[in-house]
Amino acid sequence: MSDATVDPSRRTWLALTAGVGAVGGVATAVPFVASFAPSERAKAAGAPVRVDISTLQPGEKLTVEWRGKPVWIMRRTPEQLASLEKVEGDLADPNSDRTQYPTPDYAKNRHRSIKEEVLVAVGICSHLGCSPIDKFQPGAQPSLPDNWPGGFLCPCHGSTFDFAGRVFSNKPAPDNLEVPPHIYLSDTELLIGEDKQA
Repeated sequence: MSDATVDPSRRTWLALTAGVGAVGGVATAVPFVASFAPSERAKAAGAPVRVDISTLQPGEKLTVEWRGKPVWIMRRTPEQLASLEKVEGDLADPNSDRTQYPTPDYAKNRHRSIKEEVLVAVGICSHLGCSPIDKFQPGAQPSLPDNWPGGFLCPCHGSTFDFAGRVFSNKPAPDNLEVPPHIYLSDTELLIGEDKQA
């Protein structure tokens, strides 16, 4: 029995169908593969953030967003800085030795910062991710001890932090507030998210 010959018109239809199928497959694959690339919004969410601190006065704090987290920038007063040494005996990790949120080498000091007066910290409690609130006024207050030196209070479960973001002992929060990577581009401009000049 001899091989049957394929009708030329059928061959044309088969070739056209295969071609259209291939084009359709490519048209479907291109957007699918492109969806793996991060969106502009996603790129921006992880990008470093420039912050002008030229108008930040002593005792003031501003908050910026970096990678979806609130980052506090606070210019501490001389009194707030003086309180850092006085509270060290009451802190869980005064030297920032714990490694859950590793502290950059340039912030491994009493004030946990590059410039003594400027605190840069992620405003998220290391306990369950709540955001502590400002309790700058020293002295007795609701939910705080009578000898409160000033700092931050996490209202969710009562963890307290000093003006360097260091957690007080015997509190639910296991670690100090995170110090994000950052550098000074000038005396008045910070770059949060990178700590090395390009």
